[in-house]
Amino acid sequence: MRARKIIIDTDPGHDDAFAILFALGSPEELEVVGITTVAGNVPLPLTSLNALKVIELAKRPDVPVYAGCAAPMVRTLLTAEHIHGETGIDGAELPHPVVPLQREHAVNFMVRTLMEAPEGEITICTLGPMTNVAMAMTMEPRIIPRIREVVLMGGGFFEGGNTTPAAEFNIFVDPHAAHKVFASGVPVTMAGIDCTYTAQMTPEWLQDLRNTGSHAAVQAANLADFFRQYGSHKFPTEARPIHDACVTGYLLAPEIYDQRMCHVTVDISSPVTIGMTVVDWWGVTGNDKNCNVLRRVDADAFFALMLERIGSLP
Repeated sequence: MRARKIIIDTDPGHDDAFAILFALGSPEELEVVGITTVAGNVPLPLTSLNALKVIELAKRPDVPVYAGCAAPMVRTLLTAEHIHGETGIDGAELPHPVVPLQREHAVNFMVRTLMEAPEGEITICTLGPMTNVAMAMTMEPRIIPRIREVVLMGGGFFEGGNTTPAAEFNIFVDPHAAHKVFASGVPVTMAGIDCTYTAQMTPEWLQDLRNTGSHAAVQAANLADFFRQYGSHKFPTEARPIHDACVTGYLLAPEIYDQRMCHVTVDISSPVTIGMTVVDWWGVTGNDKNCNVLRRVDADAFFALMLERIGSLP
């Protein structure tokens, strides 16, 4: 079976780094044709630098990285250094990258790649605000039917939000972009925080990751140790969710997720609930079901697979 071709659109971010390493450790199933960066967890210069550091950590300098949008479509940028540290990936010792950024803008790369590839070949995986994808759709609407699927980490329903009572961070940063993508007609799968809160890495699992002896795995565990410092007031144990990696897990093993097709829209008007993903879980509106919503993941299967794949990296 041919590897599934994906573009990873990201704002690294500790959990973004795990998602990227998870994908790069799975070359038989996933072909990463490019990584595009966006402002989100930290500003664009840092997300771009971090993406380069991660591909070099994985010994995959062949994967091109393209810098994208430095601000949301409408709103002022909100970042999350209080979670990810000043660099966005505090906690690991990663050298300054040798591989340069590509000169082409990420939005142009997306448009060109989708127009050149056969229809339905490319999946876009968004791990941060969806600005680049929405801008690409605006720039060239002909790409919309050419996208196989958009698989995103963002949003939520039963758990509410993690940035406001109603909104999850990735959607809240650029709700207008998310609204455009959800309304585009592209097949969408959403790994919201309802799902990612069921994927909690434990200290024991991180020790297993270190025990693989892989340099990439050890540095990933160091990243996770820093990331786990945030949110201790939210979770009653030492386990912490590794949000963005759920996107890669779904691409590799969709059968380990509980999922349901629903109608989902994004609020872009209310000052109280802007950025909320309004999920019609029970089908009460009768609107077309435009999103595959992931509710839970089998954590044992998920972490076993991620251990195997990140542990296989050099």
